[in-house]
Amino acid sequence: MKKYIISIFAGMALLTGCVDLDRNPLSEGSSENWYSNEQEITLSLNALYNPMLWYTEAYRWYNTDRWTDDWNQRDKVYDWVAGDLTGTADQVTTPWANYYKGISRANTLIYSLEENTAGLSDAITALYDAEARFFRASFYSYLIMLWGDVPYYEGRMTLEEAYKMGRVSRDYILDKIYEDLDKAAAGLPKAYSGVQRVTKGAAYAMKARVALWMSDWDTCAKAAKACMDLNVYSLHPSFRDLFLSKTKKSSEFIFELPNSNELDHPAYYDSDKEVWGATVKSFYPRTAGGNNVAQPSWELFFAFPCTDGKFCDESPLYDPADPFANRDPRLAETFVKFGSEHLGYIYEAKNSALKVMRVKDGAMVDNKDNKAVDKWAPYNGMALRKGVDEEYVDDNKSEKNVTVLRYADVLLMYAEAMNELGRGDDPTVADALNSIRARAYGVAKDDTTYPKITETGQVALRRIIRCERRCELAWENRRWFDLIRWRVCEDALRTAYYQLPTPAQMAINEATGYWIFPKDFRPVLKYNSIVNIEGLESFPGYFLKIEGRNFGIKSYLFPIPSKERTVCPNLTQNPGY
Repeated sequence: MKKYIISIFAGMALLTGCVDLDRNPLSEGSSENWYSNEQEITLSLNALYNPMLWYTEAYRWYNTDRWTDDWNQRDKVYDWVAGDLTGTADQVTTPWANYYKGISRANTLIYSLEENTAGLSDAITALYDAEARFFRASFYSYLIMLWGDVPYYEGRMTLEEAYKMGRVSRDYILDKIYEDLDKAAAGLPKAYSGVQRVTKGAAYAMKARVALWMSDWDTCAKAAKACMDLNVYSLHPSFRDLFLSKTKKSSEFIFELPNSNELDHPAYYDSDKEVWGATVKSFYPRTAGGNNVAQPSWELFFAFPCTDGKFCDESPLYDPADPFANRDPRLAETFVKFGSEHLGYIYEAKNSALKVMRVKDGAMVDNKDNKAVDKWAPYNGMALRKGVDEEYVDDNKSEKNVTVLRYADVLLMYAEAMNELGRGDDPTVADALNSIRARAYGVAKDDTTYPKITETGQVALRRIIRCERRCELAWENRRWFDLIRWRVCEDALRTAYYQLPTPAQMAINEATGYWIFPKDFRPVLKYNSIVNIEGLESFPGYFLKIEGRNFGIKSYLFPIPSKERTVCPNLTQNPGY
């Protein structure tokens, strides 16, 4: 009798040791068995929400942001950004294995439901099948985005057949992804009562995202509009509150992955400590007890427009002596504003601020976020505010769920797709964009006190939309995908990191009234949302330069994992590896 398996790569992972999901207990039935009752099927569906199956989104805090021009981490340069990624790297082998693990489980569920091994009603069978198809499509979408052509299968095969598998055209798989997501949208409800599971809107939104990745503008626009027309989702009233751990439910959340340390189901992995439940100490100021290892970049800082809607390279409102002044409110919600209260202390990075106020008692304490006091103070002087709250300083952990899809992104996808179709003058485009911008300013969409977007020309509007995505979705694991699909990594990721100069030089600069950025320096914002700050080199006393970003063309696709090619000789390698 032939031995059948569900996934070539879930099975091969057992042989090669590529993946170990047992570190995070899943409380599920085996994916290699048919399911015999509804409880087993429900447990197996629940397991598809395991964050590690969504590796690219949820392996660690801000996983893909680390590979973008939004990120600054002392002198650290990640392998992908440095052009050094190989087929043996964990960030290659683990997501490959985990996505196929998820596909294996989804395939098993779909097959069991087709065979009705659990004796379910037609209605329940259709619902569970729709949910499983959402996950299968989602996992395949990450595979084709990261690797291009990959092995594809839906049902059973022998072990011998598995070893002979090769890569299948990405276009063919894309059609299959669309088919699964269409079936998911048809079978899923608009909402659930009291529980958070994938819905009809999640299927539409995921289809829009996959189409966006593939530059399939017509499909993207239609799927995004279908999500919008459900009238289920809306923008959260407060941009700030949306990202705090206290906000567990919102009409803006379309699909999230659960994160609970108390229930022993943390969403992130702490690679330093090799335990589940990643700490957040790297992302808040040293004076408040963090270590602020990583900060939002100066390039991101200058991507936010001024309050007249113009960018810093053209707006008369930009003030280098007070660079937070007259700027889009999302700047001060993404970065901690100098001189403002944050986590119980006044945050200040300028050289003269050797002490800062502890707000609860007014005491002046050592300012560990100042390079003159602490050599490990943030190298570029910045600190992250977006999503950072008092929960961080309690035990250096956060239980914020992993947001995979939110409504603002759907609106932005819709606007971009419509513009690329030459329909940027459709009133629904401006309506979508201005809904987001008005929320940022805390006013109604028809208010006249914020800079409405009125541009309809395709090239000019493309520049605005790309910058709006960067500002609205900063540090949400979206920038990396945008850089790749726009094919602009050569511009964004072949530059140096610019950081604060020595304390002695900072003191000299501060005496001029322009302590962080020179009076006559202006960044250059390109049409594709990339900010060029190389003009700083005309002001040598204002920066230290750290080389290292060296994106290579081959890196638009990941290498096929070396172990998988050893086991499966028909797997060809991507160019350049």
